[in-house]
Parts: sequence; structure tokens; C-alpha cells
Amino acid sequence: MVEQKRFALFLATSDSAFVKKTYGGYFNVFVSTFGEEGEQWDLFRVIDGEFPEEKDLDKYDGFVISGSLHDAFGEADWIVKLCSLCQKLDDMKKKILGICFGHQILCRIKGGKIGRASRGADMGLRSITMAKDAVKPGGFFGEKTPNSLAIIKCHQDEVLELPESATLLAYSDKCNVEMASFGNHFLSIQGHPEYNKEILFEIIDRVVNMKLMEIVRIRQRKRRKIGNQIGNNGRLSAKAF
Repeated sequence: MVEQKRFALFLATSDSAFVKKTYGGYFNVFVSTFGEEGEQWDLFRVIDGEFPEEKDLDKYDGFVISGSLHDAFGEADWIVKLCSLCQKLDDMKKKILGICFGHQILCRIKGGKIGRASRGADMGLRSITMAKDAVKPGGFFGEKTPNSLAIIKCHQDEVLELPESATLLAYSDKCNVEMASFGNHFLSIQGHPEYNKEILFEIIDRVVNMKLMEIVRIRQRKRRKIGNQIGNNGRLSAKAF
């Protein structure tokens, strides 16, 4: 009898209304992308403080860390706890796939540098170039490594510097570190292999609406400020200048 493989998703984002309605949540999106028949997948909403017990870690064959709206260099309790957990999994040589935020978290715990994207935020379908000399045959990509990959990206932070222990696997003209590995057990990707065009379009719509709302709020604040600076005679006071 073949032993059932078991994996866990560390979900670092909340389900959007669209994803919840269309797919039943991001957990289902990840399992449909990476899961295979006969596997067991467990969900831990780390963003809400849900983590596996340390005694249960050895039951898992691997873990996936999702993307997030939060900064991987942040110091929120759940982010610090996630980093600590990943360090334990590193010591155990457990396999972890880090995506976007997860990509940056793995770099953080290994001593790399992360921060705001040096060339600005990126969103859309992008082509990334594989560093073929660094990719071992039979490794993460099987026997044949492609020259490039098309992947959906949606991020404002990035890995700025890889630690010495890391191997650069892919890069692009927008981001120097698109993909990296740490030993044979950590693989990290800046893009989102789990996204499809419908999820991307919905995110773009939300971002556009958020920016429009922020523009409206800025204009409202400016109007209130100017209104407060207008004197009783209807002229702007000196403070307005």
C-alpha cells in the first residue's frame, strides 16, 4: 500500500469575495494547481494566527506559502511566527514552495534582503528567463528546462539580494530575482503559478477601484483643508500658501 502524501498550505491572505464565490476560496485554487489525486491537503490561515503544532510538522511531505497583501519584511506577530516556523522546517529539511510573499519570506529567513521593488510594482502576465546553467537536470523542472516561462505577477515588494546559500533560477528585466532555490528543499517564485486570468483581472479591478477611492479621499481632504483656510471674507488665508 502506497503511503498517502500530505501537504499543508500556509495561507497568508484573506479570500476575496470573487475567489470565495467562484472557487470556494484560495485553498481550492492552490490544491487544484499543485495537488494530485490521493494526496491530503490541510489549510492553515496563518494570517489569522492558525499554525500547525510543532509535533505535527514531521507528518507533512511539504508546505506551500501563499502570497499576501502584507510585507514579508513586516514585524506583525503572525509574520514573525511564520518566519520562526519556516526556520524549524529548514532545519528539518522539509520541502517548501514559497510564492510571492512566501518567496520573500524564505529569502528573509535565509539571510537575504527584501524590500520595495526597485523598479516599481508589477502586475500582469510576464516572461521570465531561466538561468539554465543553474538548473540541475532532474531537479525542480524535470529533465528538460525551458528557456523562459510565462507567469502572472502581482507585487510591490521583491527580493533585493539573495543570500549566499541561494541559487538564482530565473530573472527578468523587471525583477532580478524571479525564482530561487535554497538547497534541495526550498523553491521560491515571485510570480503566481496558481493564478488564472480571471483572478488577475479581478485583482486589477480591485486595485484600480482602491486607487480611485484614494484619489477621491485625497481630493476631499484637500477641499476640507482649503475650506478651513478660507477666511470669513471668502479669501484664502496666508496658511493656504
